[in-house]
Amino acid sequence: MFIYLSKKIAIPNNTHLKSVSWNREQGYIACGGEDGLLKVLKLETQSGKDPKVKGLAAPSNLSMNQTLEGHSGAVQCLTWNEHHQKLTTSDQYGLIIVWMLYKGAWYEEMINNRNKSVVRGMKWNAEGQKICIVYEDGAVIVGSVDGNRIWGKELKGVHLAGVEWSPDGKILLFAMTNGDIQIYDNTGNLISKLMIYCLTGVTTSLRIAAVQWYNGNHGYLEPNCPCLAVCFDNGRCQIMRTESDEDPVLVDSGMQIVCAQWDHCGAVLAIAGSQRAADKDINVIQFYNPFGEHLRTLKVPGKQMHSCSWEGGSLRIALAVDSFIYFANIRPDYKWGYFSNTVVYAYTRPERLEHHVIFWDTKNSEKYVKYVRNLISIRACGDYCCLATRADDQAGQFVLVLCNSIGTPLDSKYIDIEPMYVTMTRTHIIAASREAFYTWQFRNMKSLASLEVSGKRKAGSEKLYHIDDVPSGAGGETIDFNKAYSSTEDPLCCVAATDKVLIVGRESGTLNRYAMPQLSLTHKHTLNCRPHQIALNSTSTRLSIIDIAGVLTFYDLDVRVTDPNGQEVIGEHLKFERKDVWDMKWAEDNSELFAMMEKTRMYIFRKLDPEEPILSSGYICHFKDLQIKSVLLDDIMVKTDTPTNDSIMEMEVKSLRDTREILEKVGLEEAQSFTEDNPHPRLWKLIAESALEQQNLRIAEHAFVRCKDYQGIEFVKRLGNLQNDTMKQAEVAAYFMRFDEAERLYLDMDRRDLAVSLRKKLGDWFRVVQLLKTGSGGDDQQLEEAWNAIGDYYADRQKWQQAVTYYVQGRNQVRLAECYYVLEDYTRLKEMMENLPENHKLLPDIAGMFATVGMCQESVEAFTKCQRVKAAIDCCVQLNQWNTAIDLAKTHNVREIDSLLAKYAKHLLEKNKIINAVELYRKANHYLEAAKLLYKVAEEEVQKKAKPLRIKKLYVLAALLVEQYHEQMKVTSRTKIKRATEATSALAGLLEEDSASISDTKLVDNAWRGAEAYHFYLLAQSQLYNNYVDASMKTCLHLREYEDVINPVDIYSLLGLAASATRAFGTCSKAFIKLESLESLTTEQKAQYEELALDIFTKYSPKDQRTGKTECTSCETAIPDWCSVCPSCDTKFPTCIVTGRPLMDYQFWMCQTCKHRAYESEISSRQTCPLCHSRI
Repeated sequence: MFIYLSKKIAIPNNTHLKSVSWNREQGYIACGGEDGLLKVLKLETQSGKDPKVKGLAAPSNLSMNQTLEGHSGAVQCLTWNEHHQKLTTSDQYGLIIVWMLYKGAWYEEMINNRNKSVVRGMKWNAEGQKICIVYEDGAVIVGSVDGNRIWGKELKGVHLAGVEWSPDGKILLFAMTNGDIQIYDNTGNLISKLMIYCLTGVTTSLRIAAVQWYNGNHGYLEPNCPCLAVCFDNGRCQIMRTESDEDPVLVDSGMQIVCAQWDHCGAVLAIAGSQRAADKDINVIQFYNPFGEHLRTLKVPGKQMHSCSWEGGSLRIALAVDSFIYFANIRPDYKWGYFSNTVVYAYTRPERLEHHVIFWDTKNSEKYVKYVRNLISIRACGDYCCLATRADDQAGQFVLVLCNSIGTPLDSKYIDIEPMYVTMTRTHIIAASREAFYTWQFRNMKSLASLEVSGKRKAGSEKLYHIDDVPSGAGGETIDFNKAYSSTEDPLCCVAATDKVLIVGRESGTLNRYAMPQLSLTHKHTLNCRPHQIALNSTSTRLSIIDIAGVLTFYDLDVRVTDPNGQEVIGEHLKFERKDVWDMKWAEDNSELFAMMEKTRMYIFRKLDPEEPILSSGYICHFKDLQIKSVLLDDIMVKTDTPTNDSIMEMEVKSLRDTREILEKVGLEEAQSFTEDNPHPRLWKLIAESALEQQNLRIAEHAFVRCKDYQGIEFVKRLGNLQNDTMKQAEVAAYFMRFDEAERLYLDMDRRDLAVSLRKKLGDWFRVVQLLKTGSGGDDQQLEEAWNAIGDYYADRQKWQQAVTYYVQGRNQVRLAECYYVLEDYTRLKEMMENLPENHKLLPDIAGMFATVGMCQESVEAFTKCQRVKAAIDCCVQLNQWNTAIDLAKTHNVREIDSLLAKYAKHLLEKNKIINAVELYRKANHYLEAAKLLYKVAEEEVQKKAKPLRIKKLYVLAALLVEQYHEQMKVTSRTKIKRATEATSALAGLLEEDSASISDTKLVDNAWRGAEAYHFYLLAQSQLYNNYVDASMKTCLHLREYEDVINPVDIYSLLGLAASATRAFGTCSKAFIKLESLESLTTEQKAQYEELALDIFTKYSPKDQRTGKTECTSCETAIPDWCSVCPSCDTKFPTCIVTGRPLMDYQFWMCQTCKHRAYESEISSRQTCPLCHSRI
């Protein structure tokens, strides 16, 4: 920041002032002094001759100067209530008067005189609802805004010196004359004593000069920012985060303090008082940030300063010195930058912890907001800007973020040094702490096709050096931030850089000069001042220096001079000097041209010779082509969300103004002569433009050549080839962007085609349509082009419904389909698809649109209409419409579906959707795969001991799928061998089946085994429960063949039960013997079976009471009627699936599906096969 005295107001009769207070909302200034003096003043900015002069640069006059009568003693305390426009004052006799504003003047509203003691402090709370008044004798009164007393309290044995409210109004701080501060709640109850840390080692008695607690109404610099300032008259201060902060910021100002005050946003603390220098007291005011960093010191004339007060926007501060009010202007260090026609600036708001960073495009009046935590600074150059921030974590890291003109982060780097000083070139970002500096050669995103992974440190792109290092410029050094922590006796204080040179300034006045980009130390220069802000000119030959006192000087870097010792040195500190300078900017295209801000005036220098000053308070952001652009950041910070172009000031150098004046008042030839004497491309450009207006092509061409404007030269040549003067005028009007005038001239010449062509180039298609519809009109092709362009105009702005209207007129089916898709008007999109001819190029795109929204059927129709069956199948697969995919594959004989089906089946199996996978395989004619899955499910159900009927159904389904697999193999072989006999064909089918399923032989050969086992198991149970015990036993005897399918415990338990029921105790005994020998049973279970067998066979002999006999159909040997294999001839008898008995008859029934048999007499009464349930 920079501060300078700007105005002084004298108080009549040399009455000495005791206090001053500035109303931050309405702008009134109250000042109190001896002999009851009380005045209310108001400074208002007057509109001068130049309306462009705004802000601090505009003249200000007193619009109010009212003396308020009522006090007899010296007015010592003043406090404003901005919310209710009230002024409360108190004098040395304890008289308190409340003043109110009525019809533009201040009148007495209330009076209070305690007549016991003098008032030492008065403060309104942040909301302006309560006032706390403290008297020297310890009396405290808290009152409301309407004058009612809320509570009062007498503090015994203490003398009060001041009072302060907390921002939330819940705490009161009472300052004592002995230097203590006590903390009370807002109802008068003592809480604790405020700890004082800044007086360590001080033994003398001290007086509290100020207690100031920032109310947070305009946000904080950063979260948990110090905001409570306690100042003592000996110059010691502490700045606390809360009233209980145990680690406050400690400051020793080295002065005798009389008062202190925060600015409006808590960013700067002003401490006023006096300082001893050369046996003389000098009035000074020092400025600190909340972290105790000294920002600036201002010396103030006069004998004694008593008070200070900030203006509402903190751009001015009022100082009460003797019988004068001094006003000082403040130029804050805003966080801002300018690049690519974009002003980027930051501010805080109380509702958010982050900084609001606004990227304001001044050319298009568009703004983009970015929220950044812990922002430190902003720098900009070329096409990018850099945001330096503190990382959120507690690791002590900082981040440099590279952004474009709309605030998009393009790259970032984490560094371990605090970027206190940051500068930027078109290719490098330089960040410096007090001990070291870091350079980052960032990537130019406009020249990169792809970005590298952010965070990877590329060799050579980053470098880090301690300020005491002597780098040689050799590459390949690794980044080691540990060396940045080494202390130095001569810290850094500023940096400046161009593409060729880096200058690092140090507090001693030494300049380290490094060559860029290799970063080798080439020279060391010495200044006779401490630099605060430095900048290099466009050729890197001269350095501007603004020191801490605001004095501007220059240093020639390459000049060789002889020093007082007679030795030749490089570099010279020039004698040129300007005071009170707070900003400067070199011209980008002229190394001897620069602009600087001195107080409220802008000076433009050429070869160190100034031009006439221009009144301005703007910050210079751009200087090129003899034009200066500055931004009124003071105005922008008042209305941060709505910046206007009125805040951008553009000024011209005197030579440019003079050339304009010569062209207007004298003539083209004289202006050309003047420009020859004062050559500059911008002046030649101005001459060329004026010559074009006058159609003086000779001078125009000469001027374009001098300013190296190739396009201008070509334009002049084209004009020279035109024969018609009116057409030349139209072309010139178009060149100067006076398009309406050019169109009118074309139409006057009856060249509507040229007017249409002009509007087409401009993209003004609405006007193109108007021109084509009027007069002779245009052809349909031109109209369609215009309609489509207008449709594009609305589509680009996402006004899709309006775009549809124009695309329909322009018959643009491609864009029309896109609009329907965005509007989700799928009905019209389907109608369009149906109306398109087959194989139209738009059909695949429409199909893709349907597919993205899950409309599978419509997508398939579109794909099939353009003969893209494979794409249709892929769409079905993607949308999980496998039925449709399989139907398509079958219809169009697509074989590639197998791999897709396999993928989908795998996907289903991973999700344990086995039945879905079975259905998928079955539809795809992969019967064997489906059967395998069903067998797996059946086995799982067996393990779960599910219902036997369910298990039988699963086995039957699996067996039926195997039968379908057999049929498929036969059909496949027939198609391959069309001329072979039926037997040969069947044999070929079996051979192919055998070769295709060697690993699945067991599954194919014994497809019905599981179904048979559970069929007979269920049949035996049914027969037993229906009291067909003999038949049940015979079925159970047959079940013994299926021990690999059904648990033997279940088989032999059922057999024992059935045998005992039919009194075949021999068979029952064998069943028990088998059960007792099973290894799967536990010892307890076996013991239970033995106990049961003992109970049965002690009562009944283990013999079958009756045994039926029958003859073997082969050898006629008598065998048991339940025997399925003849013991003599090994003839095997099939089993009847209805009764469970062996089939001994020559005549029997066979199922066409499962190939199982039954007695004809038993099957005659049934409709379906008992095993496979197929119809008979």
